[in-house]
Formats: sequence, structure tokens, C-alpha cells
Amino acid sequence: MGRWLTSSLQRKLSVVVTASMIVPLLALGLFAFLISSRITEQKTKLSGMDTLKQVEANLRYMLQDVETLSIFLIGERDIQQYLSSNEDDVQERVDILGRMTNLAASKKYIANIAIYPDRFDATLSTATWYESSNVSYPPAPRGDAVKAWTGIYPVQNYAGIQNVITLVRPIRSIHDYRPIGWLAISLDEKAISKGWAALGLGMGEGRLELIGSTGEILSSMDQSRLGQSLQKIEPEVQALIQQGRSGTATYGRGNEKRTLLYYPEQLTGWTLTGTVPYDQYKSENGYILILTAAAVSLSAAISAGLVWFTVRRVTRPLRVLTRHLSRIDPDRPLPLFRSESDDEIGELGESYNLLGAHIERLKKEVIRGEARKKEADLRALQAQINPHFLYNTLSSIHWIALMSEEKRIAEMVEGLSDFLRISLNQGRDYCPVGQEIAHIRHYVRVQSIRFPDKFAVHYIVDPALEQRMMLKLLLQPLVENAMIHGIQPKAGMGTITIMIRQEQERMNVLVLDDGAGMGRDRLEQIRSSLVPSDEEEQHYSTHHCTESETVKQGGYGLRNVNERLLLHYGAEAKLEVDSRVGGGTRISFSIPILEVSP
Repeated sequence: MGRWLTSSLQRKLSVVVTASMIVPLLALGLFAFLISSRITEQKTKLSGMDTLKQVEANLRYMLQDVETLSIFLIGERDIQQYLSSNEDDVQERVDILGRMTNLAASKKYIANIAIYPDRFDATLSTATWYESSNVSYPPAPRGDAVKAWTGIYPVQNYAGIQNVITLVRPIRSIHDYRPIGWLAISLDEKAISKGWAALGLGMGEGRLELIGSTGEILSSMDQSRLGQSLQKIEPEVQALIQQGRSGTATYGRGNEKRTLLYYPEQLTGWTLTGTVPYDQYKSENGYILILTAAAVSLSAAISAGLVWFTVRRVTRPLRVLTRHLSRIDPDRPLPLFRSESDDEIGELGESYNLLGAHIERLKKEVIRGEARKKEADLRALQAQINPHFLYNTLSSIHWIALMSEEKRIAEMVEGLSDFLRISLNQGRDYCPVGQEIAHIRHYVRVQSIRFPDKFAVHYIVDPALEQRMMLKLLLQPLVENAMIHGIQPKAGMGTITIMIRQEQERMNVLVLDDGAGMGRDRLEQIRSSLVPSDEEEQHYSTHHCTESETVKQGGYGLRNVNERLLLHYGAEAKLEVDSRVGGGTRISFSIPILEVSP
């Protein structure tokens, strides 16, 4: 599989690009599913909190109505007068009970209104509740108690068992504020929870409950939970509820995992709670998952098709280009690549064609450069071979001059012989800097005999460079040029300075004279002649120049030196020529420092 994949750029690109598109699609699909699931949960929570707010508004209305009714009853003049008396007045009790019954009947959520006198035993109650061993009645308020809500408790009437929650508050005399009785107004729990199922909390799967301040379940859609302590049956829910605050939380694990919503009732400190099972989200999330999977699958299939088509279209010209490159013949030009597009592939094809043309041009230039290098080395070899015969002849002349006691002739011949011996250098192209300087000294020795008192030569050479290697026969043409074209045309004695110093990793060479110099036009002519044109190269490669021709052409020696520098050291080693009329001429070049000859 790996070999099949790596053997084709089209297959690799198709797999890589398809994977690079499908992976983000899968990640995007997963992200969309998670976000949708989160939105579904948040929507359920927001809807649930709205439901709790609606239930709390209805409950608050009931509680406020009971509060208002209790305040009205404890301050009612006839009730105050009835309870302040020491004996039960039957007529007044009947009248008060009738008004209380009318009030209770007008409000369906009130199960009973009862007044308990302190001075005599006569209970006023709008409902008939039977006493039994398992029925408890609300306790009377004690001490300085103002009002209090009881927990839920069952009562029995003609219809059976009824669960109620009762507001109990003392009745005090409006004259001296002494206790004269107490009032109890009971709310029917069924009236409180009526309609909760129709609200559809959690798409009908949720459960609403009213939790008292002590953790007792006062009202619930599940009647079996009434009166139980939340701390005992669901302690984790009790721990999550924050008194006086609203919020949401999640508890439970697996199939028991649920979402908890809670909202406070401000008048009593009770808390409305709603619980929604997590299973309720599964159906809606499953539908979202199916839609997401279908969208991702369709997008992946379309993307794969587009990738295959695009990659095939891109790699087709590349395969053609590969065939061209695999059929390269070193002896023939590169095959021409034809492209019909102007995109990057077309530009690559054009670059390939330009590369082929450039390679052909470079091949020609390399061939020509090698020919030029061989020609330059041949000219240098000729300059060595021609003096070789002279060296042997001059040695004979030197001994004849010594035997004839012609010391000047002997000295001149000896200097010329040493000059030629160093020029030969046993056929090597490179020599130490010290040997090149010795070669110049012998040359100067001969020229000083020819032209006595005409010039002086100064040597400034860094001692650390004397054993470093350099291309031989570079300085002599420069010194000769300074003598012939600089010092000889000048009246009086001239000075030539040879300076060789090190700068970083390069050797800087300077030949300076204070001769006649040259004008700007002549200087530009010399500079331009350092690099011969093709016609001149052909001329100098097929003809020999005499010394007189070299002098007439002015600069052939410099051109030969410059060409050897370029061929052996590169473009950075080219000659730099500067001159001015009457100010002398300055010729310099820079070459890399070599430990040994290459």
C-alpha cells in the first residue's frame, strides 16, 4: 500500500488533499453536532427557566392573595370584637363563619380558613375535616411569632385525604396588642400543582416540584414524593440548590443523569425545581447526528471527486515534463515542453524550456572557457619554454663573461638567468609569495643595468604572507607595464612600490608608480581591453604578438594577467586600474589566501 501510494504524485496528492479536506469536514461536523447538542440543552434550560418563572408567578399570586386575606381577617372589626369577648357569641360566630366561607369559596386554591379563639373553645372553620390518628393540624403560633408557613400535611374530609400547606399567624387586639386568637389559611396542594404537566417541561419528560426552606417537598407532579425530605431521598440535588438564587446544574450518571433547574420564591424562601432527564436529548440529538453525518458524507464525496479531477489535471503536464526529463541525452538539447496553460504549471514549463536553453548556453560557455584557460596556460607555458633555451645559453654567456672579467655583463646575465629559472618554476602554476618577489627582484636587477638611475623599487610585503601560495608570473607584467608606460616617458627618476598585505581571508596586491600616468580616455580604453571580445579572443588565440605589438596595443600584458586571475580565482580577483596624467598609475587585485597550491 505504501509503495503504491508513494510511486505516484497523483495518488499522493489525491490522498493527502482529500484527507486534508475530509479531516476538517469531520471536525466541523463534530463541532456542529456538539454545538447543536449544546444549543438543544441550553434551549431546554432556557425554556425550563421560563416555565419556572411562570409557575413562580402563579404561586406568588396565590401567596400574596393569602397574605392579603390574612391581614384583612385579623383586622376585621367583627372578628376583633368576637375574639375579644369572654364568651362565645353564637350569632356573631355564624355571621363571621358565613363571610369566611364566602371568601374561601371565591378562591379555589384555598382549602380552608380557620380561626382559633384563645378565650373560649369555639373553632371557626370553613371546611369539615375529620380527626384521625394519622392526621395532624397546624400548630398554634407561639411567643412573638408573627406568621409562618407550615410544611405539607394531610387532612381528611368527605372526599378523602387532602394535602394542604397552611399560613398560621396570631390575631392580636387592635387596642392593647394582646393575643386573642390565631388564624390558619390552608392552600390546597393540588391547586398549586394544577397545570404543571401541561407546561411540558423537557418535552413532557420533566418534573416540577416546590421545595420548602427546610428541604421538604411541598408540591410535586409525583404525589408519592410529597412531604419527604429532599436531603434524604436526593441529597445531591439539595446540595446543588442555592437558597435565594436561580440557576442550572447537572447531576447523576448514565441513565440517571439529569438537568436540574431551580428558581426561588421570594415571599416564602421556597424554591421551585425542575428536573429533566438527559435521555430527553437523545432523540433530538440523534436526528441532528443523522443530518450532520449525511452533510459531512455528501461534502466528503464531492470534495474527493473535485480533488481527483483537479489533481489529475495538475499532474498531467507534470507527467509529460517527467517523461522529457527522463529521456535527457547529454549530447542533445533538452526536448521542448509545450504547455497550453498560463498558470504555475505553464510557468514551470516555460522555466524548463529556459533551463534547457540556459544549459546549452552554459555548455558552450564552459567549452569556450576551458579553451580560453588552456590558451592562457599555453601562452604562459610558451613564455616559460621560450626562455628555457635562453636560460641555458645565458649560463654559457655568464661563464664566458666571468672568464673575460666583464663583471657588468656577468651580473646582468646572472640576473636574467635567475629570472628565467624562477619563471620556469619546474612547470608549476603556483609559487610562494616570497619566490614571486624574488622573481621581481631579478627582473628589476636586469632592468636597472639597462636603465641605470632611472627608477627605484620599494617592497612592502607582510612577512606572514611570504610562504603563502599564489599564481606565478602575476607581478612581473605589472612591474614591466609600470616601467615601460609609466617611468620611461617621465623625465627624471621614478619610483615603483609593490605592496602585499592581508585583509581578513584575502591577499591584497598593489603595484603603484609615480610615472607619467594616462588620461581618462586612455584609462577607459585600458579598462575595457582587460576583457577581450570574442573577435579579439579568436585573433589572439590564432596569432602571436611580438613585444613591439604588445607595447603598441598597450595593455595586452595586463589583459593576460586579468584573464589568468579570472580563470583561476574568479570574478572577485579582477584587476583594478586607476591613473591620472602626471599622477602615476595604480594597479591592484585581491586573491584568496592559500596554504598550498590547488
